[in-house]
Amino acid sequence: MSETSNPLHTALSIAASGMPVLPLRRGKVPFGNCRSCAGNACGGRPNMKAPGPCTCPAPCHGWAAATTNPRVINSSTWARAWRDAAGVAYHPGGAGLTVVDLDNTAAIAWAHGALPATRTVPTTRGEHWIYRGTMASRNEVRPGVDIKSTMSYARWLATGTGTMARLPDAVRALIVKAPAAPVPRAVTVPVPVGGGECRHRTPTYLARGIAMAEQCISEASSAVHTTVYRTFLAVLSTHGRCGCLTDAHMARLFAAAQAKGESVRHCTDAWTNARTALGM
Repeated sequence: MSETSNPLHTALSIAASGMPVLPLRRGKVPFGNCRSCAGNACGGRPNMKAPGPCTCPAPCHGWAAATTNPRVINSSTWARAWRDAAGVAYHPGGAGLTVVDLDNTAAIAWAHGALPATRTVPTTRGEHWIYRGTMASRNEVRPGVDIKSTMSYARWLATGTGTMARLPDAVRALIVKAPAAPVPRAVTVPVPVGGGECRHRTPTYLARGIAMAEQCISEASSAVHTTVYRTFLAVLSTHGRCGCLTDAHMARLFAAAQAKGESVRHCTDAWTNARTALGM
């Protein structure tokens, strides 16, 4: 079935198979937010499991608007989008899938040598390789290769051919990169008045605190920016005034944040803002 012959009919068929769908406008991009949701003034939809405060019935918020509910798909609020739609997209992560988007012949040749065979769908310039299982999405994990799974969408083109394989470690490894070195920033805090021994210098106490902070950041499923800042604030308020924190501890926290997609600049800003809030 052509994705443009009848987008609404195509969407209903896809949704019936358990894949959350949304309309695409020209340019293969989702429709923009409505006036009430423009600029995420409504609070947005951070993820599909916890859509947040926004209850807008329109196809807003890109991938987070994807649904399998035929009543929503057929609703009057989605009707205009379907009339103007140039295609259909689906949320792979919402269907328990991961799409390896191969953008050219070189990327396809690499996949044949590096990845296990699975269901494939021809695209305009390359192929989609679809696996069972979810992971974080990431663009340009290598030349001509994107990963589309959670918090992302993929264009529906066809059902594809071949048996869908389980998501392999070789695909998961594509987004695992050595964390960028954090911007060197000395943690300068006053030593305890009177030169008394700092209770926070107990190795186990400090090690446990840093490990708990790393875990808090790593387990964040939404609002990562806020989680990073609050975690930095908690660490500094507990350990920052006695001089027990070192650049190595800060680097571990930065690495945990960067593994969740935060930039070095954001980590540095969050750290600086936390110190400022505490008057350090």
